[in-house]
Amino acid sequence: MSYSVCIVTPGSMASNPRAVKEAMALQSAGYRVTVVTGGAMPFLDTFDQAMACAATWDVRRGGATLFNRISRRLWLAIARGWRRLGGRIPLAMAVRAFSEQTPALTRSALEVGADLYIAHYVPALPAAARAAERHGAMLGFDAEDFHPGESVSSTDIQNELIGTIDAAFLGRCVHLTAASPLIAKAYGPLCAKTPEVVLNVFPLADRPARRSTGRSVGRKDGLRAYWFSQTIGLDRGLQAFIQAMARARSRVSLDIRGNDPWGHGAVLLAEAARLGIADRVRLLPLAAPEKMVEVAADYDLGISFEVGETESRRYCLTNKIFTYLLGGLPILMSATPAQASLAADLGDAAAVVSLTDVDSIARQLDLWGLSPDALDRAGARAWQLGQERYNWDVEQRAFLASVKSAFEGRRMTHDHSDTAD
Repeated sequence: MSYSVCIVTPGSMASNPRAVKEAMALQSAGYRVTVVTGGAMPFLDTFDQAMACAATWDVRRGGATLFNRISRRLWLAIARGWRRLGGRIPLAMAVRAFSEQTPALTRSALEVGADLYIAHYVPALPAAARAAERHGAMLGFDAEDFHPGESVSSTDIQNELIGTIDAAFLGRCVHLTAASPLIAKAYGPLCAKTPEVVLNVFPLADRPARRSTGRSVGRKDGLRAYWFSQTIGLDRGLQAFIQAMARARSRVSLDIRGNDPWGHGAVLLAEAARLGIADRVRLLPLAAPEKMVEVAADYDLGISFEVGETESRRYCLTNKIFTYLLGGLPILMSATPAQASLAADLGDAAAVVSLTDVDSIARQLDLWGLSPDALDRAGARAWQLGQERYNWDVEQRAFLASVKSAFEGRRMTHDHSDTAD
């Protein structure tokens, strides 16, 4: 029997590669797959259109309308007033106030008949739950972040809205996955069972043909560092890295890749200029999602810094880490609980530093920058880990096992019902 699965995400496919990898794995395993996405971000629209055209599964693209945006603002104002009066925010109000994406996702998901609906991110959860209820199907949820812990302020109304939505739907989920062990642990008490850990790794097909052994240490350009994200921000520890570059004895350069809608890249360039290293920091445009490992492989080390102001950032393991490993790059990590725990398993392939100790960052840069052998050992270990453990060809097994378990549980329930009849 061929089962059908509908993945619902408020982001576009280009902004949510995790949903794309799940769709690929499900289709390869014999499931019929539909992906319901929200509107593309303008700076990702070209990539998103290309991915939608190349997809071998059904794609339903939607997005919030102007009416949805205005409606959400009104409902958010009502929810704030309701809370000031001492009332507990009702579920329907919380859903309408939390995200303008949910109405469009709900309409699209309801049009898709499936046996299992998997929501990515909180805005998709009510939509997937509504569709599952309509079609007599099962519900699943993937936690790429710890959403109840995304706000710095514990009194933020967003926390209450998320709590209301989670309480209504997470207990119904028979398929639950999380992008790191600490996210899974944090979600455990909120769910019917602790989510299965499925890391944000990438397919072996994305890796370069071989590890680059022509590293730049000893050459004029020195140690070449790399950082990327969809958007460039000032809350990712890059200022500390630039300051460490200026203090290091070795020559270190930094390439920063991402969209720069708020001009944060210019602030980072100004910091480099202030420190006299303006010629060693560059801003690069976005690259196609399927090319991220390939372009990272040209560098000597990857940066994965998290400031850790929120629970979510302290618990997360981002796709940067696993992009670097698959490209054979050692990783410089900030000392969040999730990254420090992972670093213990990565050995020579990773170094953990404190963002408040710029001198320690500089010393680590010199450890790699002044010793080609140490850098080569770190890169070789990263390459080995990417090939053998931290890739989607391995990690998808846990995801598919969770989906299979959900369907087996449903079949057993039906069998028991038939026996009782």
